[in-house]
Amino acid sequence: MNSEELRDIQSPLKDRYLEDPKAGQITLTARGRLSGDDVVCRVETGRTVVEAGLHVATGGSGLHACSANMLLDALVACAGVTMKAIATAQNIELRCAEVRAEGDIDFRGTLGVSREVPVGFSRIRLKFVLDSDASAEQIDRLITLTERYCVVYQTLTKGAQVAVALEGPTGTLPGRR
Repeated sequence: MNSEELRDIQSPLKDRYLEDPKAGQITLTARGRLSGDDVVCRVETGRTVVEAGLHVATGGSGLHACSANMLLDALVACAGVTMKAIATAQNIELRCAEVRAEGDIDFRGTLGVSREVPVGFSRIRLKFVLDSDASAEQIDRLITLTERYCVVYQTLTKGAQVAVALEGPTGTLPGRR
């Protein structure tokens, strides 16, 4: 796809969202099922089913995807697609581009070994390895715009309100709205 083709696809969408801001507001969904005797959640990704389980550092077998790794995968995927779209729109040729994410976790928090240790990533590093003839200024702008428009990056750095609810025969969760 070249910049003109991308512009042809995105221009009507941008125009629609300018005319009707509510048209750009979409709810994305994800679904998983807990079943069987294993500590596994079967996540329907839209393309395939991924079985997520415990990381080996928390007692997992290593046979299932780790949800923390899946978060890093989502960051890499989103940053990569965002960067490619921006590079395409700006006619920046990327002969080779790789996106990497690394995250530091102290599993003592997850396992409840220490209440002083937070649960989750303490630090995430997003790295780009690019082979391009673009100028340093173009590459800097490419990375800046990738950070600005990457949904997963922005969600991780800015946060999102997360609400928990219970549906079904057991009723509502006490103290939950």
